[in-house]
Amino acid sequence: MQSVDDSDEKKSLKRLRSPSSCDMPVTDTTAPRTVDDCIFFPLEEIVQSPVPGYVAPTAITFSPDDSLVTYLLSPDQSLSRNVFAFDLHTGKQELLFSPPDGGLDESNISPEEKLRRERLRERGLGVTRYEWVKTGSKKKAIMVPLPVGIYFQDLCCSKPELKLSSSPLSPVIDPHLSLDGTMIAYVRDNELHVMNLLSNEQKQLTHGAKGDTVTHGLAEYIAQEEMDRKFGYWWSLDSKYIAFTQVDSSEIPLFRIMHQGKSSVGSEAQEDHAYPFAGASNVKVRLGVVSVAGGPITWMDLLCGGTNQLYEEEYLARVNWMHGNILTAQVLNRSHTKLKVLKFDIKTGQRKIVLVEEVDSWINLHDCFTPLDKCVPKYSGGFIWASEKTGFRHLYLHNTNGNCLGPITEGNWMVEQMAGVNEVSGLVYFTGTLDGPLESHLYCAKLYPDWNLPLEGPVKLTHGSGKHVAVLDHNMQKFVDFHDSLDSPPKILICSLLDGSVIMPLYEQPLIVPGLKRLQLEPPKLVQIQANDGTVLHGALYKPDETKFGPPPYKTLISVYGGPSVQLVCNSWINTVDMRAQYLRSKGILVWKLDNRGTARRGLKFEAAIKYNAGQVDAEDQLTGAEWLMKQGLAKPGHIGLYGWSYGGYLSAMTLASFPEVFKCAVSGAPVTSWDGYDTFYTEKYMGLPSEDPVRYENSSVMHHVHKMKGKLLLVHGMIDENVHFRHTARLINALVAARKPYEILIFPDERHMPRSHRDRIYMEERIWEFIERTL
Repeated sequence: MQSVDDSDEKKSLKRLRSPSSCDMPVTDTTAPRTVDDCIFFPLEEIVQSPVPGYVAPTAITFSPDDSLVTYLLSPDQSLSRNVFAFDLHTGKQELLFSPPDGGLDESNISPEEKLRRERLRERGLGVTRYEWVKTGSKKKAIMVPLPVGIYFQDLCCSKPELKLSSSPLSPVIDPHLSLDGTMIAYVRDNELHVMNLLSNEQKQLTHGAKGDTVTHGLAEYIAQEEMDRKFGYWWSLDSKYIAFTQVDSSEIPLFRIMHQGKSSVGSEAQEDHAYPFAGASNVKVRLGVVSVAGGPITWMDLLCGGTNQLYEEEYLARVNWMHGNILTAQVLNRSHTKLKVLKFDIKTGQRKIVLVEEVDSWINLHDCFTPLDKCVPKYSGGFIWASEKTGFRHLYLHNTNGNCLGPITEGNWMVEQMAGVNEVSGLVYFTGTLDGPLESHLYCAKLYPDWNLPLEGPVKLTHGSGKHVAVLDHNMQKFVDFHDSLDSPPKILICSLLDGSVIMPLYEQPLIVPGLKRLQLEPPKLVQIQANDGTVLHGALYKPDETKFGPPPYKTLISVYGGPSVQLVCNSWINTVDMRAQYLRSKGILVWKLDNRGTARRGLKFEAAIKYNAGQVDAEDQLTGAEWLMKQGLAKPGHIGLYGWSYGGYLSAMTLASFPEVFKCAVSGAPVTSWDGYDTFYTEKYMGLPSEDPVRYENSSVMHHVHKMKGKLLLVHGMIDENVHFRHTARLINALVAARKPYEILIFPDERHMPRSHRDRIYMEERIWEFIERTL
């Protein structure tokens, strides 16, 4: 449920600025001007997309020969993107692919793709992804999936070729190229297909799909939404086999969502989802392997989910191929406390346990499993694995049998993502938090350290404070550094992998981004406070301009998420261009963010503080933050409100009800109001099974606390939200009525978890501001 406030929508309406005395110098500081005297920040700016500074390239990758860096970029700084190539020899950028028909928009995609975009939090238009065709020849080409079909663009040709047609009635879903570049796999009508790119021959590899209840090659809802597993099939390293999932949801009762805003009735005004509620059954998932030449399927000795499980192998979390056509799978138990890495003989389906991870709190899934090449003599056939057994995620080297040989990294910080491995030189590249939890940098460590000696610390390769995302080239010589900070919008550099020195800039933008001066955006101030147990918490302050609004204290709005796997407070440009926070600041309201215990990037102990305690420890930390603001003379007592969405919507409502003497109002967007109404994976990871402790679930419900509520509450929800169902808000309203508590509601009949329509988003922000202005 990682839904923080999105901003990827179409360009905002024409920006307005009324002439005013704001352009005149302030001389009388004893009589601060009100915001009505200074209209310079139109509310439409909140929903503009991309936000200022975030027009930089995305989906960055190197061509197979490392001569080009390719990426998605919008020429007109909108959400509609094309594929561009940057030549590393000439330093020139050229358009590589532009959709002949304009590409993807929200009106030309199938219902399946619309739901997949919800899972991916995808807002981009035009081209949303592409892949390089990896072949041994000198020919260069990319594959671009679009709603009309699969295009191939040869760099030697000006006109792209439509290789495979698609349609909303029978869409081509999730196409991926084989590693040798000769074939493409895809899902159509819930079956796995392949196409030979040399002969154009198409072949269906699986059979037996049943409507939407049995599918082949597609990731189920839980995998996409909660496990960050977007795929349902995987090419073998030699391109001869495909592993795939069979998902059977026939035992899951369907949850019906009615399109109440439609003028029609019947099947077109309703949709059914196999939604596994906490405590109920999960879908059954099998893992099969099929030859790309066709023929019989070999089913691995594995069955996850269903009604007959003993909770030992509940979730198929990850699938990876190792060299020698060894298939591995990561399997998680229902309570999230035990994860097994299994390897399979793809000829017989027989299994062997390679590794077992067990913790008392929970297992956090990751993508750091990295098989090592059998051709490299030392520890050939082994793998790199990331574990949180010390409380922080670190890398460990394992041999081919799964035995741990020793750590690669250690310390009170965490490895986030693997970036690459150079087995010949014995180096591992990764991003992590060694320089602090508010930053992210690229580091290098020895793959084969001498474990008889103290472990050497990693070498930092990125320069400049803030967040760095790195993409390595294939030859392990260079990397692309995507860097931003509170003071600097994203810039992209080509750097040496030897020492991190800059080779050349790929994309830079001026520090004075259009709109910054006009809107008077300022980075928030990052501060540290202590929780009631002494834990250090990080906060961000957006203070109003004292020359316009006088000295503090100010009316204060706390912008909260507070849930697992998300960090709000960090040294990133995204905090500077939090347009709602900046808008409120321009209105004389102090905005505060605090990452309470339970949020991400601080280690397992910090995260697990909310185990069985959702809505308690996190709400207490938000109270601590509000009390700190009042003690510092920043927040005006009796005028503190909350705003949040998804888990943040839940936490804003819980905090309002739990501490009625402190908080005056709350905006609760798409809230989970009772955890028995949310899905199995997310809920049970943090709250356990409902049958284990019903009181725990009751205490974590907003409904259990509404009788204490004194402040004003605005509920905002999309009625076709298939993630956090509108049912959550409806149940809360019943409790509010029973407790005779007033509430306000803002409903969007045609929106899901977060409004996408530009019209709806502007209307939402108008209503939210009107509520805050009136109640705070």
